[in-house]
Amino acid sequence: MARLIRMDGTGHSTLAEWTTEDDAAFQSAVAEFRGQLDMGYIGTVPEGPGKATHVRELPREADLVIMRRPIAGG
Repeated sequence: MARLIRMDGTGHSTLAEWTTEDDAAFQSAVAEFRGQLDMGYIGTVPEGPGKATHVRELPREADLVIMRRPIAGG
């Protein structure tokens, strides 16, 4: 089961779960993902220790997608 989570003050919150076979659950996850992007979150797919890929569309085949706020500073 794939998960869409948001890093927040509690550690993380699960926003959606889906399987590759469940179109309705995936479409619901896509809507949640887009809503998080609209609120300023960034989507990433972990790719091993210390590595992640930034995504602008929810990948159906990903096991985990993490929404996080941009890092402040500069």
